[in-house]
Amino acid sequence: MTTTTASTPTAEDDELPGPQGQGTGSDPGDVFDRDVLPAPPGATAALLRSLLAPLRARAVVTTLLLLLQQAAVQVGPLLVAYAIDSAVPAFREHRHGPLIAVGVGYLLCALASGVLQFAFIEASARVSQDVLLDLRGRIFRHAQALSVDFHERYTSGRLISRSTTDVESLRELLNDGLQELVTVVLSFVYISAMLLWLDLSLGAVAVASFVPLYLLVRVYQRRAGRVYRARSTAIAAVIVKFVETMNGVRPVRAFRREAANDAEFAVLNRRHERTNGDALLEMARYVVGSRLVANTAVAGIVLWGAYRVASGSLALGVLAAAVLYLRRLYDPIDRLGMFLNSYQSAAASLEKVAGLLAQTPSVPEPAVPGELPPLKGDFPGREVVFDGVRFGYRTGGEVLPRFDLTLPAGQTVAVVGATGAGKSTLAKLLARFYDPSEGRVLLDGVDLRELPVPELRRGVVMVTQEAFLFSGTVADNIAIGRPDATREDIERAAKAIGAHEFISALPDGYDTDVRKRGGRISAGQRQLVAFARALLADPAVLILDEATSSLDIPGERAVQRAMSTVLRGRTAVVIAHRLSTVEIADRVLVMEHGRIVEDGRPEELIGGTGRFADLHRAWRDSLA
Repeated sequence: MTTTTASTPTAEDDELPGPQGQGTGSDPGDVFDRDVLPAPPGATAALLRSLLAPLRARAVVTTLLLLLQQAAVQVGPLLVAYAIDSAVPAFREHRHGPLIAVGVGYLLCALASGVLQFAFIEASARVSQDVLLDLRGRIFRHAQALSVDFHERYTSGRLISRSTTDVESLRELLNDGLQELVTVVLSFVYISAMLLWLDLSLGAVAVASFVPLYLLVRVYQRRAGRVYRARSTAIAAVIVKFVETMNGVRPVRAFRREAANDAEFAVLNRRHERTNGDALLEMARYVVGSRLVANTAVAGIVLWGAYRVASGSLALGVLAAAVLYLRRLYDPIDRLGMFLNSYQSAAASLEKVAGLLAQTPSVPEPAVPGELPPLKGDFPGREVVFDGVRFGYRTGGEVLPRFDLTLPAGQTVAVVGATGAGKSTLAKLLARFYDPSEGRVLLDGVDLRELPVPELRRGVVMVTQEAFLFSGTVADNIAIGRPDATREDIERAAKAIGAHEFISALPDGYDTDVRKRGGRISAGQRQLVAFARALLADPAVLILDEATSSLDIPGERAVQRAMSTVLRGRTAVVIAHRLSTVEIADRVLVMEHGRIVEDGRPEELIGGTGRFADLHRAWRDSLA
């Protein structure tokens, strides 16, 4: 199935689940909160492991560089202790060698620390960027692979938040936070060992002071986790509201929604402000508490050590080294808070990303792929059969009760009916945007569930009401359904649909950039480009879902003339509110409440006394 446009909620999309649009009068954050995708147990850790697994060797090298760098840093206080207790007394005795050795050693340690720090930062930056590159790619690929019903429930603003704000939180953790954590851990190990080696009792007291710091970290981690999950949700809600408003700026201006949108955005913005404030407050509590514990411990150890130095039971150099080590240990405590800050933010973000990546397509690929039989005859059409089909959206009732329909190969069928009759659902089931709850949709006798996506997309093309064009040239947009098409093929398709004349008149012809969403050309012209795209794909089955609604009467007539030639031999399903479109059909189906209430040739139904005759009569009167 080659899809020429996105399936986007519109006023005519009569079966979309749940309310769409803005201004429901409820709390603007509630909808987002209900749509958070919970990560399965262990999914977050599994995601992180899978991201780091290909980089395991480089991560080991990076860790080794940091180990060596910390070793070079921690030698300094030992050199100071040696200088005070041995080198300086030797210098007084005119033996300069020990003091020179201390100076050279300190300089070499400083140089080694700087070089190793540079190497570590470069290596860790490469590892973190590769992780982020992989993660963004996974989010993008997975979002494209998810089924249409997911995207109708989970807005693009939320996906943007997952791939930007949440990935950025992980970047901050990888770039800065992990270095701080490893530095603190290594400092604890190195310094604890050094303090215990220098003086067992002094070291034991210093290690005991870590207990209240550990408890403080645990309390902060637990409280901050809740705050950062709320903050991640709040910023995503701000992004969602902003994206939705900017995408719908035309109806916003047309219906004077600016003031209401400002009020709703202000609520979300204040919620984000509050969660940011809560995060800063938790951080402040942690910093004040950790500094209080650290300063108290240092003061107590210094006083006790000074007493021991005065009594002769402790060397002055050992006390100096111990104080330097303690300052080096407690100074990173604030940085540990910054790590926990980054960690809580990244953990909340990674949990949301894991929840997204845990979603599975509701329209899965077949376990054992099948294939379509060869085409029969000279025409490309295939038979379509709806066999005992039932379908209902997850948020609503049953849209199609038991539904049976056969469309012979090569037949053009128009489907009409009131809004909510089930027309668009029929088209989406045939395009396999959804799978039926019961029954089968068959293409030349093959269940659509058995066809791999590439095979199905080669056979079925859908043109929807919104002619979505991507940034790029007109030629690129026409060739989306068949990327290997030549310029001659592209122009031939455009001529067949009646689009060649206006394309040639554009500043750069087929090489004109249509810009974002095709904003450089009119709605009717975008629809013609979408038709040319579908025709170039050369499908066996063509679905037109309100596809002429953006065209004026002359444009619609031109397209109908082209379609009468192009559709010959193909199986076509034409869903239309404009009954003029029905003129090209071989057969008309009238639907009400998910059932076919009339079925026949257009002229037969027009001449009758049924529902279609009434619709046609009302349409003719509207043209008078």
